[in-house]
Amino acid sequence: MSAQAEASPASSRPALADLLLSRIRDVPDYPKPGIAFKDITPLLADPEAFTALTDELAAFSLAQGATKVVGLEARGFILAAPVAVRAGMGFVPVRKAGKLPGATLSQSYDLEYGSAEMEIHAEDLSPDDRVLIIDDVLATGGTAEAAIQLIRRTGAQLAGLAVLMELTFLPGRERVTAALGEAPYQALLTV
Repeated sequence: MSAQAEASPASSRPALADLLLSRIRDVPDYPKPGIAFKDITPLLADPEAFTALTDELAAFSLAQGATKVVGLEARGFILAAPVAVRAGMGFVPVRKAGKLPGATLSQSYDLEYGSAEMEIHAEDLSPDDRVLIIDDVLATGGTAEAAIQLIRRTGAQLAGLAVLMELTFLPGRERVTAALGEAPYQALLTV
């Protein structure tokens, strides 16, 4: 199934969407004036909401035939690690440059005002692995696109990308669906 055709489970599960949305707090003017930050810490603090989120993402990873889950620093770690445990598969972190010991593969990407770099331990993935990338928010898509490129460089297969929340007023979806190719994309919430 192409990335563009993947349906969001929130559209078919309004109770899940309502539960998750009710536990996300808007913080006005953070980190700077005019920005409304989507704070997921109340969701993480609520066992019912966090379990529902974990179960939904684990089901998606299993449906895609994933063998490993990759979480993007930092909140992607919080979501991806319990998904990996629930789905019975390994977890591999993608970190900011210089944070992983030993040999790594790195990928540069552009930010709004500059560039950054992320890294992965390539030996944690093999060509036999199908990797699902998990993150909390899809905004401009730069971080997710870099992670997609990084996973492909390891030789592993891409099982897809799943996020808790997509910010629809930013162009992230177009960017990541182009990078994903035929691999599916799932956003549990669109705001």
